Amino acid sequence: MRPVHAKDPEATAPPGAAGPAGSLPHATAADDGEGHRVRERLPLPAGPAEVRRIDADVPGAVGRVLGHLLAERLRGARLADPLFAGELAERVARFTLQGGKRTRARLVWWAARACAGRDPGPAAAALRIGGALELLQTCALVHDDVMDRAVLRRGRPALHTDLTDRYADRAGSERAGRFGQSAAVLGGDLALVWADDLVAETPLAPGTGEVVRRLWSDMRTEMVAGQYLDLHGQVTSARSPARVLRAARLKSALYSVERPLALGAAVAGADEVTLRRLGEAGRCVGMAFQLRDDLDDVFGDPLRTGKACGGDIREGKPTYLLAVARAGAEAAGDGTALAVLDRWFGDPALTERGLDEVRDVLVATGARATVEAEVDRLAAQGLRHFDGAALDAEGAGPLRDLLLATAGAPPETHAGAGPPPAHGPCPRRRGDDR
Repeated sequence: MRPVHAKDPEATAPPGAAGPAGSLPHATAADDGEGHRVRERLPLPAGPAEVRRIDADVPGAVGRVLGHLLAERLRGARLADPLFAGELAERVARFTLQGGKRTRARLVWWAARACAGRDPGPAAAALRIGGALELLQTCALVHDDVMDRAVLRRGRPALHTDLTDRYADRAGSERAGRFGQSAAVLGGDLALVWADDLVAETPLAPGTGEVVRRLWSDMRTEMVAGQYLDLHGQVTSARSPARVLRAARLKSALYSVERPLALGAAVAGADEVTLRRLGEAGRCVGMAFQLRDDLDDVFGDPLRTGKACGGDIREGKPTYLLAVARAGAEAAGDGTALAVLDRWFGDPALTERGLDEVRDVLVATGARATVEAEVDRLAAQGLRHFDGAALDAEGAGPLRDLLLATAGAPPETHAGAGPPPAHGPCPRRRGDDR
């Protein structure tokens, strides 16, 4: 899949997530004092003081929980088959533990904190759900790399590349390549299975569990739907701004911001009004996040974004930025601008000079300015919705800051944000034809 959901700009592992490259967690046991071996307790908060300590390093706490849970999963994989465990399951676990910023997990944590204060029950559930999201991200990225034929991920060989290289000498490049891609699909499936297991095994009150499972199910379906629309847009050259926005919301904005916020609020037992306000905030900030990513793909600094510029253009990915530029050029009868877009869009041999030509078109047609203004508008709108929710101050402040950083909009955009308007222009849940 390719949701930013499959966006993964951070290449370094978070504190506490994993040891050196190649190291993996191992299920450990301790003596109970009577000669019996017992499993170590899952590293979850047992009281308000422990909840507050986690605040200082949420990625590390999620990494420790994942390390414990993946050690158990690897033990089961080794019992199933040592070859499968050593070649595939361990690679999936290592990839997950060496993840990036864990932004989705942090959104779950701070949403739960903002809704439940220092209650250790929701906090423990939030860490587990955050870990499940990291596994879901592994599924998304591994599948994404197969579909995009990406060679590298996080500065290392992509999973399918790594498995291909392992058997290239024995099977030949073509057969090894097919094997690597097929095995990576299974690896992504395994991460999804582990993610689903983690959600199913999270202790929740009956009513809360139903809400969480419904949100989780909806999110998985939305990811696949968004990815399909993205692929459909490439093969049919469907580039209308409305269609592109819909695909972007399904494949990225929901999964990256709106659903993590909703899951964090749900494990905390938030009321319907709070769930709705946070959902509206997440919808707007999620779209701002995706549109900012589109801008960064063309105009960003690779040292900051962690990826080379122009990837969406080379791959022929329909983005809102390019759709606005094309619409503007068509409206103005600018044949030169259209020729540049037609020449380079979907060309894997895009040169730096060609990318500069595309950049010039994006600026000249006003597409860059339009999308930047939309990012700021969506971010401000999202925070107005957020400020209308009744939240615990200790969690609300960090959550607001995280939403601001996720949107990537300048701080002054959000000054003086008041209560949300009755009919905000954020993308709607159904029938959104923007």
